[in-house]
Amino acid sequence: MTEKLEALKNRLARVIDLQHAAAVLSWDQEVNMPDNGVGPRSDQLATLASMAHEIFTSGETAGLLEAAEAEVAGMDYDSDEASLARVTRRMFDQQTKLPADLVLRESKATSHAFVAWRKARETNDYPVFEPHLAELVDIQVEKAECLGYREHPYDALLDLFETGITTAQVQTLFDDLKAGLVPLVREIAERPETDSSFLEDNAFDQQKQWDFTLLLLRDIGYDFTRGRQDRAPHPFTIEFGNSDVRVTTRIHEANPRSAIFGSVHEGGHALYELGSPDKFERTLLAGGATLGVHESQSRLWENQVARSVPFWRYYYPILRAFFPEQLGSVSMSQFHRAINKVKPSLIRVEADEVTYNLHIFVRFELEQALITGGLRVTDIPDAWNSKYEEYLGVTPPNDALGCLQDIHWSHGTIGYFPTYSLGNLMSAQIYAQAKQDLPGLEDGFSRGDFAPLLSWLRERIHGHGRKFTARELMKREFKVELGAQPLLKYLREKYTELYEL
Repeated sequence: MTEKLEALKNRLARVIDLQHAAAVLSWDQEVNMPDNGVGPRSDQLATLASMAHEIFTSGETAGLLEAAEAEVAGMDYDSDEASLARVTRRMFDQQTKLPADLVLRESKATSHAFVAWRKARETNDYPVFEPHLAELVDIQVEKAECLGYREHPYDALLDLFETGITTAQVQTLFDDLKAGLVPLVREIAERPETDSSFLEDNAFDQQKQWDFTLLLLRDIGYDFTRGRQDRAPHPFTIEFGNSDVRVTTRIHEANPRSAIFGSVHEGGHALYELGSPDKFERTLLAGGATLGVHESQSRLWENQVARSVPFWRYYYPILRAFFPEQLGSVSMSQFHRAINKVKPSLIRVEADEVTYNLHIFVRFELEQALITGGLRVTDIPDAWNSKYEEYLGVTPPNDALGCLQDIHWSHGTIGYFPTYSLGNLMSAQIYAQAKQDLPGLEDGFSRGDFAPLLSWLRERIHGHGRKFTARELMKREFKVELGAQPLLKYLREKYTELYEL
C-alpha cells in the first residue's frame, strides 16, 4: 500500500473503531438495555457519532485523501488501493455535506425514537411514537437537501444505502416486478388454500425452537466463536469487525416459521460479514457492498436454500424429532407446502416469497410521500392501512400489526426499504449462477452440506467487500444487469409446481 494511502487508512481506522464502539452500544440498547437508560445512552452514541464525523470530515483527512488519490491515479480500477481511495472519496463527499449539528441531532433523536417505538408497538399506541417520527422525518428532509439530488429528494437518501441507483430506476424495476407478481398472486388465490394449521394451532416450545435455530446456523457456516445469537423485538444482524458478527431472532410459540427463517435470514447477513477479508479490517472496504447486495445474501439463504425440498429432506426428520407431538403425523411434503404457503398477510418479515415485495411497494411509496410533504406523519396509520388494502387485500386491525411493525423508521433509515426488493432480485440472479457453476449443489443440501455454496459466495461476492457498487459487482461477476425477470421466473416455476397452476 502506498505511503499516503497507508496514512489515510490509519487515520480512518480511528473512525471505524468509534463506529464499532457505537454499534456495541446500539446492540446493547436493542437487546439488553432498560428503557430508562435511553438518556445516557443517547448522549454516549451522540458523542461517538460526533467524534467519528469530526475526524472523517476534517481538513487533515481531506489532505490525506487528495494525496492518496494522486498516488493511486494510475492503478487498476479493481485494485485494493484504487478501490479504497474511491470508496473513501465517495463517503467523504457525502459526510462533508452533513453539518456536525445535524449528525448530533440525528444520533440523539434515533436513540429516543427507538425506545418510543418499542413502547408504542408493545402498547399499540402510535401517538407515543408519532412526535419522534416527525422529528426524524424532518431530519431526513434536511439531510436530503444537504446531500443534494438531481431529480427527487428521495434519491439522496436512497443513495446512502444503495449507491448509484435512483428513485426512478427503482420504480421501473418495481413496475416490472409488479406486472409479473399480480397475476401470479391472482392465480394462486384461485387454487385451494394450503393447510398450515399444524404450524399455527400447536404450541412449539421456545427453548426447542431456539436449539433448532442454533443447529441451523452452525450447519450453514455461522461461526459461534465469532458471533452469538440473541432475542430482539425485530431481528437484525450487527458487526463489530469480521471477528464479532452477531445475529438476533424472535420466537413465537404458535409460529415456529418466524424463528426458523428469521435466524437463517440473519445468518445469511452474518456469513457475508464474516467473509469480509481480514486485509480490509478497520478500513472502509470492510463489510458488504450495498444493502441490496447484503439482502441478496440473507434472502438467498432464507428462500432459495431454506425453503427448498432438498433442505428439508435433511432437516425435517430433525425438526420432527424436536416436536414429535406437533409434527409426528405431518409428512415432509405437507410441511414443505405449509412453509411455502402463499397468502397475503400483515407482517413483512413473515410474508411468503410471492407477496413479500408488495410489502416493500407500500413502504417505498409512503416514504417518498413523507419526504416530499405529500403525507403528514399523523396520517401514516390511515395511509398505511389504505395501501395494504390496495396491494394485499388485508387491513391491519391495529397499528402494532401495521405501521409500527418495522424498526427502521425509529432509526431514521428512510430510503432503506427498497433495498429489500433489490436484494430479492439479485438473489435470484446469483442463485441461478450458483446452480450453473456448482453441479449437484442442491443434492448437497439433502446431506446438510452447504460448504460448496458458502465457498462460492465467498469467492464471488464476500471477498470483494465494499470495493464495488451492486451494479458493478453484478456485471463483473455475473455479466448481468439488475432486472426483475430472473426472480419472476424462479417464483413462477416454483409456485406453478406447488399450486399446480
